Amino acid sequence: MRTSTTDPITLRDVPDPTHHPFIVEGEGDNALKIYVESEETREAYLKLEVEHPGKDFKVNLNNPV
Repeated sequence: MRTSTTDPITLRDVPDPTHHPFIVEGEGDNALKIYVESEETREAYLKLEVEHPGKDFKVNLNNPV
């Protein structure tokens, strides 16, 4: 498992990750543990819609011209 201590919402480093919430994306050796600054930024991250090409055709983040 890889670890990131940069909050993906605020883009600030989490200096003491053991005392902060986290999110785990993926499984096994390719999993990523993402530490966040607060429960508020954790919830904001979890609410982001993500397009999964080839798996999820309900969400399309393409901006047609």
